[in-house]
Amino acid sequence: MNDKRDNERNQLLERIAEALERLAPRPAPVVSPEEAEAFLWDAEGESLRAVDKVNRLPVTLLRGIDRQRGILMDNTRRFAEGLPANNALLWGARGMGKSSLVKAVHGEVAASHGELKLVEIHREDITTLPSLMALIRGHAGFRFIVFCDDLSFDAADTSYKSLKAALEGGLEGRPANMIFYATSNRRHLLPRDMIENERASAINPSEAVQEKVSLSDRFGLWLGFHHCSQDEYLEMVGAYVEHFSLPAAEEEWRPLALEWAATRGARSGRVAWQFIQDLAGRLGSRLQGC
Repeated sequence: MNDKRDNERNQLLERIAEALERLAPRPAPVVSPEEAEAFLWDAEGESLRAVDKVNRLPVTLLRGIDRQRGILMDNTRRFAEGLPANNALLWGARGMGKSSLVKAVHGEVAASHGELKLVEIHREDITTLPSLMALIRGHAGFRFIVFCDDLSFDAADTSYKSLKAALEGGLEGRPANMIFYATSNRRHLLPRDMIENERASAINPSEAVQEKVSLSDRFGLWLGFHHCSQDEYLEMVGAYVEHFSLPAAEEEWRPLALEWAATRGARSGRVAWQFIQDLAGRLGSRLQGC
């Protein structure tokens, strides 16, 4: 009788253990930097997820931002070669190629420096940046650009302090094999009214404002992006037409491109790209490589 009860109890325990295993989250797969050229940071699992194909354009197609492109390219090459380089903040007008430039520059430099990797971290996961930095330290044979797109902070958000400490202020500091690139519509990453509120309510207004502004000081490079002129916009469109060999003469696509920009009330690289997609669709052409 006791043997029967013991067997029943053991079987019950086995079923419970199997059920718990099914309920428990699977451990995140260990990904080696050798597996891909770019990764997404999985904050929940504190692991890297390989990106099969990076959504990027050739760097030569990014027009109207020659100065910014040259500066970021030089900075990235120096970093890839193990030389001193700066964190970079790309700020300014929407749709002018800030995030496209980061991805394009990485692709260009990584073509000759295979150890250079791109890791994207989402804005809401910034508080886990120290964990990502610890992982990066463990891969000293590689160099990592950690990239955060559309980085900004709201009035009630204090996670900017975590970013400040992680980039420069922590005891360990930034890993030697890591650099941080961010894009934002704001130069100081914080809304103006937030800074003004701090100025009005603080015992020492100047110190309060410096606390907010000092986040941007963690970036040695500030690259500003501004709305493009009509000539620059048309140059962007023309470059796309040529690159993708679209069967349209300039006298055909030029008025259409101007009309397209007018209906959107803006001229930018994003608007130019959206027009090209529309034009290619009208012409029945495929955009090879996209």
